[in-house]
Amino acid sequence: MGTPDYGARLAAVLKHWPEMDVLPHGYGGVEFRVGKREIGHVHVSGVADLLVTVRMRRDLVAAGRAQAHHTLPHSGWISFRLRSENDIPAVVELFRLNYERLRGTGQRTTPTPMLGQPQLLADRVADDLPA
Repeated sequence: MGTPDYGARLAAVLKHWPEMDVLPHGYGGVEFRVGKREIGHVHVSGVADLLVTVRMRRDLVAAGRAQAHHTLPHSGWISFRLRSENDIPAVVELFRLNYERLRGTGQRTTPTPMLGQPQLLADRVADDLPA
């Protein structure tokens, strides 16, 4: 029996989300894009990598929902190793969080600045910026 094709299984779910494109990934596997922005990909080995903000990476890793990327651990990249069919709902939820963030439909993680007090880019910490 061969290795399960987790990329195909995820593609079967994610391809139905509005504005989602499913493409072959440059290093093998399947890539998922919203418009021109990649939200993540799944390697043929069963490892899903997603590009989130540094703050999201820190929170997701601390909560045990993902691991820091093996070669870029301090970036916004996170990894999730799919070991069985039971892992699919958890990785779909990670893709959903990132999808909603990129489409602007997720909940804000930072408070809205008060009127009359503009928030300058220099006033934000690097954790709040997209990776």
